[in-house]
Amino acid sequence: MLAALAAIGPFAIDTYLPAFHAIAADLNCDMLSVQQSLTAYLLPFAFMALWHGSLSDAIGRRPIILGSLAGFVAASLMCAAATRIEYLWLGRALQGIFSGAGMIVGRAVGRDLYEGPAAQRLMAQVSIMFGLAPAVAPIVGGWVYAALGWREIFVFLAAYGVLLIVAVAYRLPETLPAAARRPLHPQDLWRGYREVFGARGFWRYSGALAANFCAFFVYVLSAPVFLMQHLGVSAQGFAVMFVPTVAGMMTGSWISGRMAGRLAPATTAAVGCAVMLAANLANVALCVALPPGLPWSILPLPLYTLGMGMSMPALSLLALDMFPARRGMVSSCQGVVQSAGNALVAGVIAPLAWGSTLGLALAQSALLLIGLCAFGLLRARPAPAR
Repeated sequence: MLAALAAIGPFAIDTYLPAFHAIAADLNCDMLSVQQSLTAYLLPFAFMALWHGSLSDAIGRRPIILGSLAGFVAASLMCAAATRIEYLWLGRALQGIFSGAGMIVGRAVGRDLYEGPAAQRLMAQVSIMFGLAPAVAPIVGGWVYAALGWREIFVFLAAYGVLLIVAVAYRLPETLPAAARRPLHPQDLWRGYREVFGARGFWRYSGALAANFCAFFVYVLSAPVFLMQHLGVSAQGFAVMFVPTVAGMMTGSWISGRMAGRLAPATTAAVGCAVMLAANLANVALCVALPPGLPWSILPLPLYTLGMGMSMPALSLLALDMFPARRGMVSSCQGVVQSAGNALVAGVIAPLAWGSTLGLALAQSALLLIGLCAFGLLRARPAPAR
């Protein structure tokens, strides 16, 4: 259930990627304008990520999840009905407002239920299932587009939201008792956000998590150009990248779960960072030595996502454990950092880098370096539970 909720984000981002050219032609705009629909989605996603967790700390997990799912369904139908690119931007912005609650509040739900190694194993299991979404989404999107058209991709997203509403309403319990809830008092919220964003340890873990993910996300957002133009893949062939990369992520998450209780979370994250660094160096070397082509342009990416899958559950858990009484807020703050990075990649970095495979590899290097510096140079300091 938690994985299905977290998968809304990847589905909202990846499902319509194979239809970019068709959307541009139908709405009479260029590819860059369609690309900016990702930015229109990610910026509101980043802003609302700041509030989903805090609202769930105040009124409970279930109401926030159910209300956001209903909004996501309406926004998806608006995208399906768009007749101009500006209307698509607006629909995507509304999707961004509502789609983050499943991931952010779901992460808090998992931490409500489990402690220690059991919590890391749960995070790893969610990551394994969540990892399927980036592989399945563009494949399903390509099939829907080929059979019905690009608008039906957003109808599919609306249907996915409706199924989750039914599932959550009947199967997801409330995990935050009324006695543990915190009032939405402005002074209390200000103090909480200041404590979280002012903690060096938060930036160590969440900054590393966000930058490491963005180093792969630049390939996700550039997939229409990277696969279709540089590698000659069809709109129905996105599986050539997404299946192996997601397999790598799932394998890394499985390893993280197996290591829970055997290695400290910080050690598991460090090993994952070393794997990502090796994969990135191999990626740059292959781009310099060989022209774009299959399979060598794809091969380093599954190794990178394997390392990412190892580190993500541990980094997320370490950040949440810094403020046990504010897990929803910490999850929101993690979402803000992640989403702001994603928006920067979508609006600036990916369009600058996708002109060549070497440009994408170097962009990955720069983002990974930021993540490694955050994890290696910052040191966590114990934070008071309030």
